[in-house]
Amino acid sequence: MSIRIPCPHCGERPLQEFVLGEIPEVPDSITDPEERAFDRAFMHGNVAGPVTERWFHVYGCRRWVTVRRDTRDDALLR
Repeated sequence: MSIRIPCPHCGERPLQEFVLGEIPEVPDSITDPEERAFDRAFMHGNVAGPVTERWFHVYGCRRWVTVRRDTRDDALLR
């Protein structure tokens, strides 16, 4: 079974129509704006459990969709 992403503009669509973009958590201890931007762009976590992700609907409306997904079983939480 393939993951289906609920697009608010196009309805539920297959995963293959999207490109993933993770929303990383940047530690509050990093105060330099350049370091925060670096962490946000390159320091992705690979956590087991719920994560917030951004998916870009490349083959549809070409808009970003934010979803909460459990990486252990790929279940969409909202």
